[in-house]
Amino acid sequence: MNEEFLYYVWKYKIFTDINLQTSDAKEVSILKAGIHNKNSGPDFLNAQVKIDHQLWAGNVEMHVKSSDWYLHKHEEDTNYDAVILHVVWEHDVDVFMKNNKALATLELKNFVSKELLENYNSLVYHQQKFIPCENQLTTIDEFLLNNWLERLYFERLEHKSTFIKELLLDTNADFEAVLFQLLAKNFGLKVNGEPFLQLATSMDFSVVRKERFDLEQLTALFFGQAGFLEEDLEEHYHQQLKEKYRYLKHKHKLNSISKNAFQFFRMRPQNFPTIRIAQLASLLFAHQNLFSKLMNINKKEDFYDLFSFEVDAFWKTHFTFESDSKKSPKKLTKSFVDLIIINTIIPLKFVYLQSRGVVGENGIIQLIKQVSSEKNSIISNFAALEIKAKNAMESQALIQLKNNYCTKKRCLQCAIGNSLLRK
Repeated sequence: MNEEFLYYVWKYKIFTDINLQTSDAKEVSILKAGIHNKNSGPDFLNAQVKIDHQLWAGNVEMHVKSSDWYLHKHEEDTNYDAVILHVVWEHDVDVFMKNNKALATLELKNFVSKELLENYNSLVYHQQKFIPCENQLTTIDEFLLNNWLERLYFERLEHKSTFIKELLLDTNADFEAVLFQLLAKNFGLKVNGEPFLQLATSMDFSVVRKERFDLEQLTALFFGQAGFLEEDLEEHYHQQLKEKYRYLKHKHKLNSISKNAFQFFRMRPQNFPTIRIAQLASLLFAHQNLFSKLMNINKKEDFYDLFSFEVDAFWKTHFTFESDSKKSPKKLTKSFVDLIIINTIIPLKFVYLQSRGVVGENGIIQLIKQVSSEKNSIISNFAALEIKAKNAMESQALIQLKNNYCTKKRCLQCAIGNSLLRK
């Protein structure tokens, strides 16, 4: 038993109110449960209850045991002077107020159904392989599930928007600069995301604006800032870039990061940081007004067309500066573009529309539903439970469900958990 369950039962009045009595056998009627207070102080504010036919207005405090009042030292805190009812699971000691009168106490365990308690215990305390309700998940109403997944997706978007808004603060609300930083981070994927973000933030975006009209200059800028031009190599292309970067570094007063921050170990060659840096440079060179283009595209196929560009000829026969390889175009795959749409474009569009006071939820939903579901262990495990993500909106929602609700056992805040508890 924990206080979260008591909050849930009290807030939604999931207990019988027939013959409701305090611990000293006084009749109780709950008129208003009060407002759940998630800050310091009593748990529910501005409640209204009748005790022995007398109306009381004030606050409600909740504990597993009534002796917790003293354990938490509430008798020393004036914030609890206006408590009119002490709601507990088990009454083990009387609590006295400053007037030396016993505080009215409601022992809830006598008024909560056995089935509700069993459902709660089976969810929260059941030892499971993946999620608490895995044995009951298929019994959930499809309409409820679909609506909950949509809410979870926007909850995930809001979470991502927090990071984007921090970047906007650092760039004086320069959406184009933030787009570059987000693209860089997501071009690095999970392994190299942070060093790629360091690369993007190691220089003011005004430098990129000035140099993006020349592909070799832009490539030299990116590789130089990433620390890949510090060595002396015999490769002619490397020497060219190094010479150009020497000039750019002096011109813009730049400081590079260390290339040791980037990982090659256990990476597929297509995901080598050298290839992703080259692709990022080619993308910004190919589209001078990239932000406005991305904000105005609403079809998945149009994104695929926009991200279809050629890398510099050198990289078609190389994965690194040091050795040749079989010729390949080094184009972005559709699955990679899907990740960019999911993790960069849609979250940024969401924040951009908010900044303009535009309600764009329908457009966001239409776009994300065009993108294929992600493939990872979370999505695979849900599929094994017969919850199969049909698109990226559902896969993102399931990730949010697993990480923010199931793993943390927040069943009481979950629409699925609520439905199962009340069965």
